This record gives sequence, C-alpha cells and structure tokens, in this order.
Amino acid sequence: MASFRELLSQTKAEIQEVDPDRAEALIGSGHMVLDVREPDEYEQGALPNALHIPRGQLETNIEGRVPDHDTPIVAYCAGGTRSAFAAKTLQELGYTNVVSMIGGFNRWKDEGREWRTPAALTPEQRNRYQRHLLLPEVSEKGQLKLLDSKVLLLGAGGLGSPAALYLAAAGVGTIGIIDMDVVDASNLQRQILHNMDRVGERKVDSAKKTLTAMNPDVSVVTYDVRLGADNILDIIDGYDVIVDGTDNFPTRYLVNDASLLKRIPVVHGSIFRFEGQATVFHPYVGPCYRCMIPEPPPAELAPSCAEAGVLGVLPGIIGSIQAMEAIKLLLGLGEPLVGRLLAYDAMEESFRSFKVRRDPACPACGENAGEIVIAEYDELCMPHPKEAPAA
Repeated sequence: MASFRELLSQTKAEIQEVDPDRAEALIGSGHMVLDVREPDEYEQGALPNALHIPRGQLETNIEGRVPDHDTPIVAYCAGGTRSAFAAKTLQELGYTNVVSMIGGFNRWKDEGREWRTPAALTPEQRNRYQRHLLLPEVSEKGQLKLLDSKVLLLGAGGLGSPAALYLAAAGVGTIGIIDMDVVDASNLQRQILHNMDRVGERKVDSAKKTLTAMNPDVSVVTYDVRLGADNILDIIDGYDVIVDGTDNFPTRYLVNDASLLKRIPVVHGSIFRFEGQATVFHPYVGPCYRCMIPEPPPAELAPSCAEAGVLGVLPGIIGSIQAMEAIKLLLGLGEPLVGRLLAYDAMEESFRSFKVRRDPACPACGENAGEIVIAEYDELCMPHPKEAPAA
C-alpha cells in the first residue's frame, strides 16, 4: 500500500499546480476560484468571490454548483494538499481545466494578496436552512441574500398571513408589515398569524409575536397606520419586494404608482369566494396594475370578501404563491409571474395562466406617460375602508 506522501506525490504528478502569482493572473482572466477548506477555515478569511465547497462534499456538490465541465477553476485549501486531491477528483469527474494553488490560502495571505472575511451562516443557521443549502439554486450564497433582503407585506390578514409565515421561515431578514386593524374572532378562519388569545390586539403586534417566535433571524418592522398618499413613499422606501394583500382598488392604484416611482416589484394577490389570482408587477419590465385594470369596476361588481365571503384555505394557497414569487424575485430564480396572471379555481382545483402585456398607452408606465403623482383614489370606487389591507 502507498503511504500518504507517496499518494500525494502521485496525485501532484497527475494535476497542474500554479504558484499564487500565476493563480492571481488566472483569476484575473476569468478562472473560477474554488475553496475546498472546512467551513470554520472559510469563515476566517477567503479569496474574494470564492465558491466554497468543503473537500468532503466536493463529489456530491460540484456538478450542481458548476454544471459546465469546461469552466476554468483555480482550487485552493490552506496549504495546497487538499486542493491537489480536489483537482484530481475534478479531473476524474470530467472537469477539463483545473489547477491547484501551491501554498494555498496561507501563502496567498502571507504574500499580502487581497482576501476578505466572507459573510457566512452560523452553525445554527446552517442547521435551520440546511434544506435550502442543498439546493444549488439557493445554497449558502442565496440564503445569505435572503437574510439580507427586505420584504414589505401590505396586510396581516388572509393573504399576508401565509406569505409572512413562509417568508419568515425561509429566512428573509427584514419583514415589514402594515396594517391598522385589530384581531377579531371572525379573522381566525383564514388569518393564521393570529389566535384566540390575541383577539382585540393590534394585528401588527400579533404578527410580530408569531414571526419572531418562528425565526429569531427575522427582524419584523411594524406600521400600525393607514397606508395613504402622505406616507406610502416613505414606508416602501428601501424594500426589495412588496407583497400586496390589500382588498380594495384605491389602495392598489396607490401602491402601483408608488412602486413605479421607487421601481420596487409588487407581488399581487387577490381572492374572492372560491377563486384567487396572483401576478407580479415588475416596474418597466412587465405590465403594471393599470395596464391590467385601467379603471376600477363599479362598486356593485366588486364586492369585498366581507360582503361575498371566502373559503378560509383559499388565501393560504394564494398567499403561499405570493411568498414563492417574492423569493424568486429576491434570488433571481426561475420565471416569476411577470406578464402572467395565474388564476386558481378551488371548486375545479385548476390553475390557468393568462398573458398580460404592457399597455403602450398606459398613463402610469406607458411610453408617453406623464409624471406620476401620488394621490388618494378613494373616489374611484367604494369608500376607502379604515385599514388598507387584510383580506
């Protein structure tokens, strides 16, 4: 049997090694940097923009993270031993352009080259989000991005409840909630953020208790105010995505115009009896709310859930879709519902997708649209309810 030294010598004879000078040049020309050290080593410092896959997980993770086998790679560890074995493994897996850096991170650092302390998950976070970390499309980089993201929920009601729960569980770092209502026993059939012990409590306070108890990583910012023209721009400023759970047309038009000004995507959801809809309004990428509904229908043709009723589980389905769309937007995953309206019929248990195109003549986002003025739209349809949100 070969000794470790003999095995290492044989491995190095079968791979290409480069010194830090050459490695730096290769990285500058576009080579991917692969760090194969253990998590605790990586957290103490790493080369900029390094992809971190511990040596013990390389075989199972690399093809999901780097699917193109022709990707040029500079692999490194602490001193050059593990990266040599990693380079050989990558060659055996079919990667065609891999080099191992002699001396590893220790030599790179000692020679005064650029390095940084990367953002990293704590052991507790790795355990909490491990199912996300297994997804190449998310991984640690995506989870860190979620933890650094901000989502504003318009309403802590039927749609806001499931959306908030799943966004908090996913580790979205900051969740803002605007609602000026109190918890009522009649809410509990569908508004699962709340419970009987909180009847009479402010909804934003109840929501914050539920979400922070679920995930201490999440900071919940509450706005116990009516959303209006006087405060909407200040409230939405700084958020990455808005999840709209409002149930009236004046607020939807107000949100649309403000989101266009701030260029913040809005994940829209609506419910009625046994039916629901969801779409994404991405400013100047897809249609806006006014492209889809230029004018509100007469009040008698647009009854609220309080008037027409809603099956309690329905907002759970639509709100969960809204949470999924928000996460896709935050991580740049898949095909969000931009330019598509997803319609759900609970009685048929069916989904239908309809195309929605930008209107070139849209007064808000069209080619010749004038300056957007943030104003109240109560006169457009039924009187504005006391609180903007909450289906």
